[in-house]
Amino acid sequence: MNLHSSITFHGAARSTTGSRHLLAVDGKQILLDCGLYQGRRKDTYERNLRFGFDPASIHSVVLSHAHIDHSGNLPNLVKQDFGGPIHCTPATGDLCRVMLRDSAFIQEKDVEWLTRRHRKRRRPGDGAVEPLYTIEDAEACVKAMRTVHYHNAFEVAEDVEAIFYDAGHILGSASIVLEIHRGERTHRLVYSGDIGRKDLPLLRDPEIPYNVDWLIMEGTYGSRTHDSITEAKEELRSTIERVAARGGKIVVPSFSVERTQEIVYYLNELYNEGRLPPIPVYVDSPLAINVTDIFRLHPECFDHETREIVLHDRDPLGFGRLKYVRDVEESKKINQVVFPCMIISASGMCEAGRILHHLRNSIEDPKNCVMFVGYQAEGTLGRKIVERQSEVNIFGEPHRLRAEVVTLNTMSGHADTNDLFDYARVVKEASPRLKKVFLVHGEEKGLAFLARRFREELGLDVTMPRLGERHVLED
Repeated sequence: MNLHSSITFHGAARSTTGSRHLLAVDGKQILLDCGLYQGRRKDTYERNLRFGFDPASIHSVVLSHAHIDHSGNLPNLVKQDFGGPIHCTPATGDLCRVMLRDSAFIQEKDVEWLTRRHRKRRRPGDGAVEPLYTIEDAEACVKAMRTVHYHNAFEVAEDVEAIFYDAGHILGSASIVLEIHRGERTHRLVYSGDIGRKDLPLLRDPEIPYNVDWLIMEGTYGSRTHDSITEAKEELRSTIERVAARGGKIVVPSFSVERTQEIVYYLNELYNEGRLPPIPVYVDSPLAINVTDIFRLHPECFDHETREIVLHDRDPLGFGRLKYVRDVEESKKINQVVFPCMIISASGMCEAGRILHHLRNSIEDPKNCVMFVGYQAEGTLGRKIVERQSEVNIFGEPHRLRAEVVTLNTMSGHADTNDLFDYARVVKEASPRLKKVFLVHGEEKGLAFLARRFREELGLDVTMPRLGERHVLED
């Protein structure tokens, strides 16, 4: 390869949100993911509005998966004159259809609420005065999506082909193998996307690519380990039993994609085994309900065990005491429930959506429990609760944190430090030409720990790119 190829990191560089990596090959620009940066409102709007490159100059986008920190800024990209195709797997396309529309709806409602609040307080607003994008923008973005199944090569630019490998992280998630053709020679740049764990319910294990020249690899849990996934169901049952016995509610901030379905899958098993404590379970998230319907449409993404279960249990994502809640008024009534129950609601990091109402109504009662089942990024409300700060702001008002806080490390859909090490080890063993590993999508301390292991134990050339940093891909 020559100096006409480079990669520039415009997001998730020493942080865990806003994934955007720009590959340039002979003047053609290919964007890998286009996620929203998530955090405090005053920090996010300007950072998401400006990309650091001209959207109209992008030839095509290749999307690893539908999580909003990887896909959520695509409508803004289209709004700012990107006119090319967005390539993704079929399941990712279906998920984005509902998730991006939901993201736009939340932004529109959030701006309406801010406008009313500032008008009431008679002061100019801070942060966004209009949504980053609208539902109309989201729908235009979805029209640009082109779906391709795993293992089928497709062209993303002249002399550049891509292939999706199953990343095992969420439904439809993919690692992206980019083959850059140079006469008789083909170079392979791999973007791992978010890497899943082995033996997760529902999904297949991650596939690991081979013959890699350059690897862009996530490091979300770079220095941390998870408890065994086999303990997840029992931890879930014991938490419900303990909180219900004291008359409390279990409030679960949950990502609408994958995590909600995994929890329901385990609850369904406990119910069928007669071991689920006798309390009602509410999934209070229209998005999670839509996503669950999409899960049922994509059995091709399920692992062998789940496909076997479907043969005997027509719906592993539903059971007698489970109620899916769409209606806003019905959602409000849940907060008036005085008996023990479980409420699963979005968003997973407590940054928007119905979960904020449930937290506001439950977080100050020590009988209740807030149960986290996924990663909480720095600066989010979820992270502040996990850190057990004595007081947190919800809808701009202070609330004392008196509820029990439980974090189920068993439930993470991300590979932990040992999984990531094994992934890199296998890539190296299968890639005699591997030149460099770029570690992204992780907090700096965790990435540094992982980079040190890769260098010392695997002998890899590793870098942790900073935001806006450009690296030439040299042969």
